[in-house]
Amino acid sequence: MAATKRLVVFGGNGFLGSRICRAAVSRDWDVISVSRSGQPHWESITSSPSPPPWSTRVAWERGDIFRPEQWTSLLPGASYVVHSLGILLEADYKGAISGRENPLSALARTFGGNRIPRPRNPLERVRQEGVPEPGLEAPTSPQQLTYELMNRDSAILLAKEAARAGVETFGFVSAAAGAPVLPSRYISTKREAEAVIAREFPGMRGVFFRPPFMYDESRKVTMGIAALATVGSTVDGLTRGVLGGLLGAMVTKPLKVDEVADAVVEALSDESVKGPVEVKQLEELASKAWRRTMI
Repeated sequence: MAATKRLVVFGGNGFLGSRICRAAVSRDWDVISVSRSGQPHWESITSSPSPPPWSTRVAWERGDIFRPEQWTSLLPGASYVVHSLGILLEADYKGAISGRENPLSALARTFGGNRIPRPRNPLERVRQEGVPEPGLEAPTSPQQLTYELMNRDSAILLAKEAARAGVETFGFVSAAAGAPVLPSRYISTKREAEAVIAREFPGMRGVFFRPPFMYDESRKVTMGIAALATVGSTVDGLTRGVLGGLLGAMVTKPLKVDEVADAVVEALSDESVKGPVEVKQLEELASKAWRRTMI
């Protein structure tokens, strides 16, 4: 009998991360989620404040990604480790969506110039300055959450510890090509993380998921945005890519978040999948996962 697969998801209590946990549980994998809050706030990621039945099969651990001593003990023996953390805006964008922060002030902080200096690649800092590992300081406020820190450095830090623990496969939730409504650093920091992880840890299969805009009925605001993106994608196809050249990922066909989660788990289980996984391949993997349930 084949050994049970074990998956550790960092950010497993989030919009996509929670659904990755759900997809893995459906395959009878052992699943651990690591996040600062532990158990998800279900009302913010699903249509109900009550935990779904599958959630009892996930170990919801508390841990700060920037404090490895809190979670490195969870990595040995893991089949797969997934980084599903990151920020869309250098601000409390979740607070803006829920009304805790004024959306205008969130955008102003994102595009403004009064940001805390950006830390460098943690591996380069260790090599060049000889600072003690991990070479990162945990942020103490939302204002310190930069693209470099969250989208790049936290992923590199986790990949380093996963490789050290002997994990064979590392999944990183990156993103499809950027859009002009977001700073270029949003996508560039994710690409930097992909490149560093692939270069520094060649013995570990790296899978870099590049999903488009993701939507779900539990987040009503995503439905309207997805509808607009779908129209843009259709028009872009009819005009042979004219809009895509101007608007980037804004006219990339959006995917339901459950589809992306199914694709992630399918890719992890398929050893032939490695490197960047673009939108079309995500759709193919999700379809393959769906067909598996029909057998």
